[in-house]
Amino acid sequence: MGWVLYQRDHCHLCDQALAVLAEARVPEFDSVYIDGDAALQARYDLRVPVLQRADGAELDWPFDADMVRHFMQG
Repeated sequence: MGWVLYQRDHCHLCDQALAVLAEARVPEFDSVYIDGDAALQARYDLRVPVLQRADGAELDWPFDADMVRHFMQG
């Protein structure tokens, strides 16, 4: 798989990011909710949503479909 979207519950920006990922035709990805995980909250708190590639590179919000497609190419 290789793609992870870090997000929160009840996050309107995360909902927007999901729509952008669908528009960009991102292959299957894992959704990781940072709420309740102190380490993830410390790292991603105000940055979510964040898309992460398998190589660890991250794309912070805001992003659009073109940015995601470019990011997917590595």
